[in-house]
Amino acid sequence: QLLSNVLLWDGIVREDALRGLGLNKLLNRYLLLNLLNTPPGLDHIEKCSKVVACFPERWFQDLKSGSTLPELLNFCQHLLQ
Repeated sequence: QLLSNVLLWDGIVREDALRGLGLNKLLNRYLLLNLLNTPPGLDHIEKCSKVVACFPERWFQDLKSGSTLPELLNFCQHLLQ
């Protein structure tokens, strides 16, 4: 919920500040640790889906196929596992 609320500031707060707070600090430091300790299953999939749903689509418009934002590398590696 907190990640969703932080990322709602997209377009109001500078993008680098928002990505730093939402992705580097909140997702990579706190939420990813929680996800790593969640046992595999439907609950885990639901949590990951909620995280993905928070990301503003425009952040991904100019990316090449198969690439992601540098701040999301750890989360993407987790999803692949």
